[in-house]
This record gives sequence, C-alpha cells and structure tokens, in this order.
Amino acid sequence: MAVAILIPAAGASRRMRGRDKLLEEVRGRALIADRVAVALGTGLDVLVTLPPGARARAAALEPLAGPRLAVEEVPGAGEGMAASVRRGADWAGGRALMVLLPDLPEITGGDLRAVLRGFDGAHILRATAADGTPGHPVVFPAGCLPELAALRGDEGARQVLARHDVRLLALPDRRAVTDLDTPEDWAAWRAAHAPKP
Repeated sequence: MAVAILIPAAGASRRMRGRDKLLEEVRGRALIADRVAVALGTGLDVLVTLPPGARARAAALEPLAGPRLAVEEVPGAGEGMAASVRRGADWAGGRALMVLLPDLPEITGGDLRAVLRGFDGAHILRATAADGTPGHPVVFPAGCLPELAALRGDEGARQVLARHDVRLLALPDRRAVTDLDTPEDWAAWRAAHAPKP
C-alpha cells in the first residue's frame, strides 16, 4: 500500500526562548534536515510544512532537494498543528499518511521501516516507547484522510486517534517520545549522548 510522510514543521518553537529547535545541530546538521533525510531514506514522498517566512528552515533543507521532497509554507500555521495536518491530508492524494514530528531526534530509519512493516493499511498504527508510552510516528490509513482534512486547532490529530481503534508498535528505548522543546531539554540530551572519554 502507498504511504506518504508528513513532517509538520510549521510550529513557532516558542519554548526555546529565541532559539529555533529545528535548527539545533544534530549529527552535523540542523535537526529539521536530519529528520527529513531519515524520512527520505524510506524511499517515500515527504512533505515538510513550514510557517510563512521560515527562510532558515527552508535553507537547511535545500541540500536535500529532489523529486520526493515537497517543502511548503502553511499560511495558517499560527492556528497550530491542524493546519499542517490538513495540508498533509490533501497532499497525500489517497495514500496513507505517516505523521513524523520534526523534533524527535532519536527516531532512526530502521524505526520508520519497522512502523511501515507493521502498518496493515486498515488501522491507525502508533509508535510507542519500549514501555508502551504513546509517541510518534503515527500512520493513518487513507480512509482517515477526510477526518484529518477537517481538523482545526492545535491538538493535531488527537480527535481522530480518539475515534478509532489504534494499533501500537513499541520502538526501542524512548525514541518514540524523546522530543526536545526547551534549551534545558537540549542540554540534558546532548550531555547524555556526548562521546565517552
């Protein structure tokens, strides 16, 4: 079954106190570029949504330009996550839609492939941490696209998840739930992942 990947990167990064978390360096490049590269490694089409005027984010993605990557500004980005999800649902064009948040630095290509293998095309599949804590990515069957296209506000797809039977797939450790929203989160994560002397 056909699957496309949405990376909703139109958020304002408000909790970073002036820094843009998606431009923080991870593995030698901006987080947003690192996440998009991992998504492109699946061989699937990828849409990245950006807020209007996000020149630095767009510039970070330029080295990854190609026929499978679409980068679009979302005029209503200030509304919240739903604006990106609506755009992704429309762009998917009848394919299932994987929503991969851009601030999860530990998700690997192997994780994405495991989620894709576990997706049956009929049920929503949500990745969890090893302990079962719900996380991301989430894959929505094509039949959910009309519901995703009708979303409003900053709750993302929570309403859709609440209405459906959601299958869960555990990924190793806390990779599905490790998001970094504040400078303190970043400092702690970098300290934990620093090379051992």
